[in-house]
Amino acid sequence: MADSLLLFKRGPSRSTWLRARKARQHLILSYRPRRRLGRLRWRSRRRFRRRLLQAQAAGVDWREGGCLVSRAAAPRRHKTAAPSPRPPEDPAPSCSAILPIPPVRSAGSGRAVLLLPLGQGFTFSGICRVTCLYGQVQVFGFTISQGQPAQNVFSTYTHCRLTINAVHYAVHEKSKKEMKREARSLLRSYLNQDDRYCLMKNFSPLCSILLLERLKTSTVNFIISHPGLSYVFVQEIPTFQINSEYFALKSVGIRRERKKNGLRLTESAFSVMEELVSISCEEADGCPVILVCGSQDIGKSTFIRYLINQLLNSISCIDYLECDLGQTEFTPPGCISLLNVTEPVLGPPFTHQRTPQKMVYYGKPSCKNSFENYIEIIKYVFSSYKRESPLIVNTMGWVADEGLLLLIDLIRLLSPSHVVQFSSDRGRYMPDLSPSYVDNMDGLYTKSTSKVRNRGFHLAEFADSLEFADEEKENPLLFTGFKLMSVKSEFVSGKTPRNRESHNKVLRELAVLSYLGQLQPPVPKPLCPLHGLTPYQVPFNAVALRIIHADVAPTHILYAVNASWVGLCKILDDVRGYASGPILLAQTPICDCLGFGICRGIDMEKRLYHILTPVPPEELRNVNCLLVGTISIPQCVLKSQRGLEGTIPYITTDYNFKLPGASEKIGAREVEETRKEKLHPKPKFYRKTN
Repeated sequence: MADSLLLFKRGPSRSTWLRARKARQHLILSYRPRRRLGRLRWRSRRRFRRRLLQAQAAGVDWREGGCLVSRAAAPRRHKTAAPSPRPPEDPAPSCSAILPIPPVRSAGSGRAVLLLPLGQGFTFSGICRVTCLYGQVQVFGFTISQGQPAQNVFSTYTHCRLTINAVHYAVHEKSKKEMKREARSLLRSYLNQDDRYCLMKNFSPLCSILLLERLKTSTVNFIISHPGLSYVFVQEIPTFQINSEYFALKSVGIRRERKKNGLRLTESAFSVMEELVSISCEEADGCPVILVCGSQDIGKSTFIRYLINQLLNSISCIDYLECDLGQTEFTPPGCISLLNVTEPVLGPPFTHQRTPQKMVYYGKPSCKNSFENYIEIIKYVFSSYKRESPLIVNTMGWVADEGLLLLIDLIRLLSPSHVVQFSSDRGRYMPDLSPSYVDNMDGLYTKSTSKVRNRGFHLAEFADSLEFADEEKENPLLFTGFKLMSVKSEFVSGKTPRNRESHNKVLRELAVLSYLGQLQPPVPKPLCPLHGLTPYQVPFNAVALRIIHADVAPTHILYAVNASWVGLCKILDDVRGYASGPILLAQTPICDCLGFGICRGIDMEKRLYHILTPVPPEELRNVNCLLVGTISIPQCVLKSQRGLEGTIPYITTDYNFKLPGASEKIGAREVEETRKEKLHPKPKFYRKTN
């Protein structure tokens, strides 16, 4: 160790140690130093790494000034002093002490105990189950206090890393000795005496103690069982920092991340969120309707998740209306849904798939060329909103040209009390949607206020089918007044115009896999491949069929349905009475979707569909319609199932794209841009002739 110190003091002539000075704290090398280190000869590189590990084992830390300071000789902070949000900068070029990291102690197999001083955070990647043993912490805006149930937290690599922050909590008149005694008694069930002693040395008033446990769910196990998807939750990144904390966190299934990789919201986002929470908790004359809009990849969904968690700290439930077809939050893609949220959302969408209160399967990830049907479905779903709790509306990121006009129609239709508009210097320009701008701007299907008054129409006629009270229908200002709240976003997305579509496709496939994960038995039972599950048998004459996105000849309709992702829907018309089937619909109905499934096979002799779905049998009795859209089964489900031998079904390498109908663009349905007179067109049935 003395040799390494002497070598470091020889000055800038030693190029190896000059590169070492650029190393990260705690001996983790960044990308550029690792690249420069790779140019050394293998013996020099091997010698350098050995000296780094020797320094780590001897208890030496890297400091910003390039000096090596022993942990024992490092200045110690007073235990009762609250750390400042930002460490003060040392004007002198001498060695400066770094704030001690939060202690982590292993608590047995798959468990670890973490102590967080007030004002400090723990940024991590991976999934775990968090229990607050003492104090109070906040994760993604949701507060977890002592005595509350444990929460499943998902900090995946597809989104920003999550941070557990120790927050201030009310303390009854207790001395530090009494608080320390109480914390020590809580730790007896999890740590041995030596670990309790080491952990309690760092105890300070208003600190928090957490229990981190390994989390295993059937859905997560099903996702990572497919090749190439294990990186979503866990990534093995080489590191020189191998110590007791590293092994304790690895046993839980997480790893510490740099703070810059964590979620960061702007001051404007926090101020808007604080105002919305205050309004939702104090508003006495009704529940606010909050519409969030902005361009793509600007942070709308992240803001909504944080807002939902903040609201759940004060109220018991929130209503959520999903209008973004491509990146849905609680359902598989291609749906417009309304659901009641009562539990926090502590992860990306594919970690919290839930059953909505009302859902319609649109069948496509975009509403282009079918705007009118999109508006009609939103009207149908929004009619189920009871105005008993605050409503959050998520909109699409398409805010240019016709997308902006469609957004103006939605504002007039939904009549929000608050519109949260995101803007960014890097995003597409979007005008401020102030009440005056919306009143004077024509939408795709609505006219401005001045034109409506001149022609003698009423704004309420656009929502004549909604279930409002009579006094609300008579008020023409119901659909115009709202408060605009602007959020300046500094959200940095990993997507680019070149990889955006492929990235969004991966997220949609993860949502589908998460839904299919509900078919798996609960942990600790082993996973069962989909081809090993028993499907439901549905007679041809029990359900009607409809291909949403394209015109398919009746003789080929079963080829399109086989091995497809299908929406299990309920239409008002009775499909019984047809002798054999299949029963085909001439128009796409606007109807309730009860769930989804896979048509894994069709028995032509017995005239049966074989449907694989997690929808319970009591709900399946109401299904009388199957809808097929552009949302497809992920390829990994067809190609990477365990237990398959020989030729894989539905997979081929000999495919001719020149054949008619082979391309998805051929045969696409042209949608008429005319106003439908009825909200629910009656489906027409006809039977296939043999």
